[in-house]
Amino acid sequence: MATREKRLAQFDGSGEPPPNEIVEVLCEDQSGTYQLPFACRFIDGHWLNDQSGGMVEATVIAWRFPRVKQTGAA
Repeated sequence: MATREKRLAQFDGSGEPPPNEIVEVLCEDQSGTYQLPFACRFIDGHWLNDQSGGMVEATVIAWRFPRVKQTGAA
């Protein structure tokens, strides 16, 4: 299992993300850290699920721009 520090190092966003940008978020609770399985946006001081528009009910501790998924060589 990845340590908190290793996970935080993978999320390089600092402060708040640019308005209306889609980002990945790292959250934390009493059990540890975890990445949400959906993209989010930070709008008007709130984290929102980009797909549903619902408010994220988790403690977001870091963010990053989505990573480009690599496919096999052509």
